[in-house]
Amino acid sequence: MDLTDILRAVKDGKMDLETAEQQVRGLGFVSYTDIAKLDSHRKNRTGVIEAILADCKSPDDVVEIAKIMVAESKRALITRVTPQHVEVLKQAFGEDKLEWNSRARTVVIHDGTPAPRTGGIVGIVSAGTADIPAAEEARVVASEMGCETVTVYDVGVAGIHRLIPALHKLKEIKPGAIVVAAGREGTLPTIVSGLVDVPVIGLPVSTGYGAGGGGKAALLAMLQSCSTLAVVNIDAGFVAGAYAARIANMIAAAYTRGREERVEQEGK
Repeated sequence: MDLTDILRAVKDGKMDLETAEQQVRGLGFVSYTDIAKLDSHRKNRTGVIEAILADCKSPDDVVEIAKIMVAESKRALITRVTPQHVEVLKQAFGEDKLEWNSRARTVVIHDGTPAPRTGGIVGIVSAGTADIPAAEEARVVASEMGCETVTVYDVGVAGIHRLIPALHKLKEIKPGAIVVAAGREGTLPTIVSGLVDVPVIGLPVSTGYGAGGGGKAALLAMLQSCSTLAVVNIDAGFVAGAYAARIANMIAAAYTRGREERVEQEGK
């Protein structure tokens, strides 16, 4: 069943709106190029945006894919970009259409259309300054998925007294989820998860050296957490940000539905 069939079924009264929405979300529109198949319908289907991973792609290939994505989705998120990628993207799109985050190694290309706002709120925390690049990647992704983001950086366990004021700041904004990026021994996400009442996503970072270096000790520590914690792969800022945004966006949508239902009930 294609989109036309679904719309016709709704028009003829053969399908209700809820079923039609489920059918449309499962269609999966794909745009083809010689080198890529862009899943431009992914956000509608899964709640997670399609992104371009620049790593191992030539600058010209990234530009070709980005042009199609911007044409279809108005905005294109590109991750793991190099300075060479950035220069070619500037030439292709112009600096006014490009948002380059050097720490996160991300670029957002757009046609002037702002990222949508969903009402979701995501907190982003880093244990150390060295963990900020991974945290920033998570922040950019959550923002592109429509969330307001609030960052608290360099509040790791080596100076645990820094954490409490930071948590007060986060609690005031009532986030739907919190991403905590930490390298070395990776302790901070476990502590944060034991102190807040929202889901925490542990983001192990490949800082640290010696035995357990490269993020391995951080990953294992988070997996062994004695407080409830979701954990993504080492340096997987995109996954952490997307997962947090999905949670926050679902909470925001549920709140909006509940408010609309209350208004409707009060009006009867």
